[in-house]
Amino acid sequence: MSEPAPSGTYLRSLRPRDAALIVVGGIIGGGIFLNPGIAAQRTDSGLTLLLMWIGGGVLTLIGALCYAELGARRPHAGGIYVYMREAFGPLAGFLFGWAMLLVIYSGSSAAVATIFASYAGAVFDLGPTWNTPLTVGALVFVAGINLFGLRLGAQVQNLFALLKLLAVAVLVVCGLFLAGAGGHGVLVADPAAAGHGFIGAALPVLFAYSGFTYLNNLAGEVRDPQRTLPRALGIGMLVVIVAYVLVNVAYLAVLGHAGLAASHAPAADVMNRVFGPIGSKLIALGIAISTLGFCNITLVAGARVLQVMGEDGLFFRVVARLHPRHRTPNVALLLLTAWSIVLALPGNYGQLLDYATFGDWLACAVGVSTLFWYRWRRNDEASYRVPGYPVLPLIFIGVVTWIVVATFLDKPWSATTDILIIAAGVPVYIVWRRLFSRLRP
Repeated sequence: MSEPAPSGTYLRSLRPRDAALIVVGGIIGGGIFLNPGIAAQRTDSGLTLLLMWIGGGVLTLIGALCYAELGARRPHAGGIYVYMREAFGPLAGFLFGWAMLLVIYSGSSAAVATIFASYAGAVFDLGPTWNTPLTVGALVFVAGINLFGLRLGAQVQNLFALLKLLAVAVLVVCGLFLAGAGGHGVLVADPAAAGHGFIGAALPVLFAYSGFTYLNNLAGEVRDPQRTLPRALGIGMLVVIVAYVLVNVAYLAVLGHAGLAASHAPAADVMNRVFGPIGSKLIALGIAISTLGFCNITLVAGARVLQVMGEDGLFFRVVARLHPRHRTPNVALLLLTAWSIVLALPGNYGQLLDYATFGDWLACAVGVSTLFWYRWRRNDEASYRVPGYPVLPLIFIGVVTWIVVATFLDKPWSATTDILIIAAGVPVYIVWRRLFSRLRP
């Protein structure tokens, strides 16, 4: 029998299928419908582009396997926060939660909600004045669903995930079989492409793969987590990798490498080739659903981090409360949603998304590094062990560190903002511990 969560109050209602679809839904957002064009601009052939997507998937799969062991070791709510707190102390855990609330999860939710608004507006021919109401409405909608228990939220999330996989399938079928290109130019080099080096092409690819850690935040609500978490992470990642590679093959079959590099909306361009304007609306609906599902998982996963922080005394005690009937952290969920709405109100969050993603991958690498502490201090506790230890974790940490440094050099303002926000958490932590906090023993 799996060990209960530390508070003993979360309900383990997530089945293996739910967990796998959370992995899929937490990764597939708007990126696969938009980022391949950016990646194509930074590569010199279809073959290079496909290798980038395969390589990014393999790297993310390595990270997912590492998080599978971490989740099996600590099958409780909180995810990265718990790993950092145990391995590096409460300050490290607090800094992650601080950045998660202010930037990483809230910023991602706000930015992706604005993407939802733009595509939902396109589907229904709404003007730009509807962008803010649609953005706020999306965040309120996904938060409201999850106030009444994770079982209901998981059912809605499963629907979102299946619909976005359907959108991917339609895109692949249309690109490979209905557009008439035949796929002859998929691997052809583009003589006019200059390329931007490995890092330049890797960034949009890795951004599309982010989000694989969200399931660990919900580990306290997964049935038989020591078995379910590794399987869900592995299966979910394989589904995403196959989907991403096939979508890129479809783009290349229809548009070619040069056409994909010139496209700002490759999914819409492919569907427009097959069905005309109605095809563009159809894929816009699929993208809107995909982004809505991403916001759903981000808010739900972030709320669990805040709840555990409150339980530890590192945040307001009120956020530690769970609904007496639904066993959901409703106060934490409403707080994270409210802050995401505040960030979304100006309506332009490209910059915010940049440093949210920077912080997300930085946290992923630090989270994997805690695996070495667990192996050293508590090596006998693991029911699942990542294969290839310590080589695979070191590869993940090294490559992600390289990407983070490259991002800092490429976008110093966004990265510096992120670092300053994290650093500002240090004096806040000191003051909090002196005035309010008492960690549980």
